[in-house]
Amino acid sequence: MKKYFQKYPLVWKKDDLFIKIYSSIPNIATGILITTNNSVFVVDPGDGILRDLSKDVGLNTILNISDIFITHGHHDHIGGVWSLLTYLSVMKKNNDLNIYFPKGCIEIESIYKAFNNVYKKELTYKINLKEITNEKSFKRKNILIKPFEVDHRELSSDQKTYIKIPSLGFKFIYNKKSICYGGDTAYCNSLVKNCKNSDLAIIEAGAKSNDQLEIHMSVEQATEIGKTAKEFFLVHIPE
Repeated sequence: MKKYFQKYPLVWKKDDLFIKIYSSIPNIATGILITTNNSVFVVDPGDGILRDLSKDVGLNTILNISDIFITHGHHDHIGGVWSLLTYLSVMKKNNDLNIYFPKGCIEIESIYKAFNNVYKKELTYKINLKEITNEKSFKRKNILIKPFEVDHRELSSDQKTYIKIPSLGFKFIYNKKSICYGGDTAYCNSLVKNCKNSDLAIIEAGAKSNDQLEIHMSVEQATEIGKTAKEFFLVHIPE
C-alpha cells in the first residue's frame, strides 16, 4: 500500500470558524480544537492535549472551553481528559463544562466518577455529563452539532471476533459552514451521508490492511468519501 504521511498540526479556517488537529495517531493520541469568535470546543482529548493547548492558545482560551466531544472510549481519544479536567480546576475555571459522549461509553463515566471522588471538594466548576442516546441535533454557542452513529469495532475477549463499541461522529455547523468529523470507524453510510457537501471532512484511514476493514477505513475508502466534501483531511493513518 502506498504510504501517506500527515504533518501535524492540520489547520483549517473559514471566516471565524477555526479547527486545529494537533494529532491523530492510532494507539497514541488524538486532539482537536474548534473555535469561533465566541466558542471553544475540544474534540477527542487524547494524551498531550493539555500540553498542546498550553503551548498554542494559553490559559484564557483553555479556561473558556465550554464543551468536550468524545467519539468513543479508546485511550488514544480520551487519554488527556483527566489532566485537562484537573488543570481547569487548579486554574480556577468558574463556568460549566459539558462533556458529550456516546451512550454506553463506560470509559468516560469511569473517569468522571474517579475524578469526582478525588477532587469534588476542591472543584471550582461544574461538569455536566451529556450522554447522547440518539442522533438529535443540538446547539451550543451558536454552533449546531449533529451527532451520528458510526461503525467502530474492537477485538472481543476471545481475540477472534470483532464487537461494535459505542461510537459517534460529529458534524459542526456554523454560519453556513460545516465540519464533519467521523472519529474512528469502518466504512458506513452515516459517514458518507454527513461528509457529503461538508466544507471540511476529517476522515480516518487507519486500516493497515484489508484484515482491519471491520475496524478502520483504508486510505482509498477514506479518500473516496473525502472527495464528496469541499475539502478534506485524512487522519489516523498508521505511521
